[in-house]
Amino acid sequence: MRALLFDQPAADTSTTRVGEVATPEPGPGEVAIDVRAAGVNFIDVMARRGDAGYATGWPFVPGLEVAGTVRSLGAGVSGPAVGTPVAAFTATGGLADVAVVRGELVVEIPAGLSFEQAAVAPGTLTTAALLLGPTGRLREGDSVLVHSAAGGVGQALASLARLHGAGLLLGTVGGAGRAAAAEKAGYDAVVVRGDGIVDRVRELTDGRGVDLILDPQGTDWIETDLELVAAGGRIVLFGNAGGTPLASLPAAGRLFGGNAAIGGFSIRGYAAKAPWMVAEALSEVLQRLSRGELQVEPTVVDGLENAPEAQQALADGRGEGKYVVRL
Repeated sequence: MRALLFDQPAADTSTTRVGEVATPEPGPGEVAIDVRAAGVNFIDVMARRGDAGYATGWPFVPGLEVAGTVRSLGAGVSGPAVGTPVAAFTATGGLADVAVVRGELVVEIPAGLSFEQAAVAPGTLTTAALLLGPTGRLREGDSVLVHSAAGGVGQALASLARLHGAGLLLGTVGGAGRAAAAEKAGYDAVVVRGDGIVDRVRELTDGRGVDLILDPQGTDWIETDLELVAAGGRIVLFGNAGGTPLASLPAAGRLFGGNAAIGGFSIRGYAAKAPWMVAEALSEVLQRLSRGELQVEPTVVDGLENAPEAQQALADGRGEGKYVVRL
């Protein structure tokens, strides 16, 4: 079968290619899927860069979310039946003709959804649902600030936060040219990260601060987050977009004094230790998509050959919204 391969770490597409690899077979408890569409995510970039903990070896097949049809079932798996349209969180290996995944992470696609729409759900939308639910514990009326608001997860968070009863929605972006995409996604105000962000957010929150801050920038903005979080608020770190070494977290005394909490998030961690939570969140967002409560407009590129450019757009900060590869 054909798969997208990273041959070795690189900052660009120079070591990325499409190649022939052995077609995987499902083991006990696993499901093989004929992939019809696969999401492109910033985690692909992190794996390609060689960030610790992402690529399991070289060459490496990226891709953490797929939609397609069930190809075969491993021992001990009773369904979904062969041929059923499904979406799944794969963690790795999704950008290929066939992906193998644990059965607990496979969910049937509701009628009426295309494979391209469904491919947005396992990684991007499910991440947003888990961030707002069990990790961020969003409460009715809470204010929310999301860094990197113009990206795929950032836009998904805006839509889902509204559905979950959020109050004021604030987004930050790395440059003024990305503000329009975040505003279109539904943020009440968008702030360019840099000098003046603290004063602007305090102005927007009448000096109170923000109840929930969702930050995919590693620890680069943790000091700013602490200045912006409201008393009793939560900060959730859910990525390391810049790839810079993570700094130590602030001393406990600062958290005590600010009545603030800092938490971390990894969808791969949930998939490994609590796969039922990933499946429940994936089922929720697929149902919301099918009912029209969530709208997704992914940028669809045809063929694995075009996946590297989509990944590079994310790496360069040019990508807005969500990319999906149609196989």
